[in-house]
Amino acid sequence: MKELKQTPLYPLYQKYQAKVIDFGGWALPVQFDGIKKEHDVTRNAVGLFDVSHMGEIIVSGEGSLAFLQQMCTNDLSLIKPNKAQYTFMCYPNGGTVDDLIVYQLEEQKYLLVVNAANHEKDLNWLLEHKSDDLEIIDKSQDYVQLAIQGPRAEKVLQKITEEDLSTIRFFSFKQDVAFEGIEDQALVARTGYTGEDGFEIYIPTTSGTSLWERLLAIGEEDGIFPIGLGARDTLRFEACFPLYGNELSEAITPIEAGLGFAVKTNKSSDFIGKEVLHKQKEQGVGRTLVGIEMIDKGIPRHEYPVYDNDTCIGFVTSGTNAPTLGKNLGLALIDKDFSEEGTVVTVKIRNKYLRAQVIKKPFYKRG
Repeated sequence: MKELKQTPLYPLYQKYQAKVIDFGGWALPVQFDGIKKEHDVTRNAVGLFDVSHMGEIIVSGEGSLAFLQQMCTNDLSLIKPNKAQYTFMCYPNGGTVDDLIVYQLEEQKYLLVVNAANHEKDLNWLLEHKSDDLEIIDKSQDYVQLAIQGPRAEKVLQKITEEDLSTIRFFSFKQDVAFEGIEDQALVARTGYTGEDGFEIYIPTTSGTSLWERLLAIGEEDGIFPIGLGARDTLRFEACFPLYGNELSEAITPIEAGLGFAVKTNKSSDFIGKEVLHKQKEQGVGRTLVGIEMIDKGIPRHEYPVYDNDTCIGFVTSGTNAPTLGKNLGLALIDKDFSEEGTVVTVKIRNKYLRAQVIKKPFYKRG
């Protein structure tokens, strides 16, 4: 059996009683003290996540902006140093290589944060298209990435830094942020994957463990708790954030997934997949991602087929009992003719055909 990869924080998992699973070849905590509890802690107080399995790639050099404009669907000319942007890399057929965040560190220097399962594929895709006037370096081994998320995230993090965190706006970041008692400085970004306010922190691996421990100690009075992958998934699901392999894949385009805001087909640069994605934006798509709520008792799960009478019209991409809302909900990629709110469809769950209704997305939005 292939040995699982470990993040630098792996030795701490046992201390915090994590239940560890194989997640795409990584040994990662699915939960520490129960998925629902961890979900509720993040929604109502503050949660701390080890997301060091994510990939970090630096693209720099004279041609880096032009190169990334060719590789990415969004318009990177719209951002400047210390700003970030959500975007996609696509195949010529419009299918998704990956969804990622691009951080502009300085002029012609960018940090790309990619999904762990796609890290190697993404790196090879970038290298395959690389021009001579830029450098592409995989820095994934050099960073610990922590996410501190929830309504008290800023309050807790502010306790250990003199940097005024309130000045970091959504999808902005600061570099060289110092933390009391921590040797290395960090990049701190107001981004996240939970639907709550919070920060993602990139710090050299040598300081990852000490920062994790410091945050859990300093945040104790605010109810901080370590959070596993299980709650990370239910949190992102309620906010209707896509998960690669579910809502996005090489067979699902960003337009079909309802994420056209990050596809700028009118930008001056051509990019891979532009022709197909432009056509989908202009002419519409045959299938689209919708939210569904079960009418009958049952939970829609990934890849369960969706029907209109006897006709299969699509499939569930993600589904669960949403902890904040107490409802059995799903995201489903279905024929656009059935995508109107209020439309009743059926989901095949364990050989039973159970009714569900198309509802508005996102399921949850913080007040």
